[in-house]
Order: sequence, then structure tokens, then C-alpha cells
Amino acid sequence: MMEGEILAATLVPPGSMPPDSSMTLEQKTTFVFVILLFIFLGILIVRCFRILLDPYRSMPTSTWADGLDGLEKGQFDYALA
Repeated sequence: MMEGEILAATLVPPGSMPPDSSMTLEQKTTFVFVILLFIFLGILIVRCFRILLDPYRSMPTSTWADGLDGLEKGQFDYALA
């Protein structure tokens, strides 16, 4: 006997067939939903690693003080008063 036959013989009692392994509709739907969640999780992980590796790529090129007219950068606090 080969090793696979020994393993199969110990798992399945002699004279009995394994039960039908077909999935119900609810199980199939759940399986697809879990797979989609794993894909979504993978996309989020890749996106987070890309931001961690190059954080300045996703930032806009302008700064918060570009829109102030007539004020120097750093004088924003005085303009509010």
C-alpha cells in the first residue's frame, strides 16, 4: 500500500462513502462575499504600504498659505483676529 492509501483508509471507515460535498446557495454566497472582502483587504494593504513608502506623492503641491492675499506665510494667526 502507498502512503496516501493508508491515510485515506484511516480517515474513511470501510464500507461508507463520504457525504456529498456540494455547497448550498447560502454557502456559495458567503464564500464569494468572503473572497471579495479578502480582495478588498489586499487592495487596502497595498495602498497603505504605497503611502508609507512615499507619503509625499499623495500630497497636493500647494500649501495652506498659498491662498492668502496680501499676507506673508506664517501671519495666518494674525489675520483671524
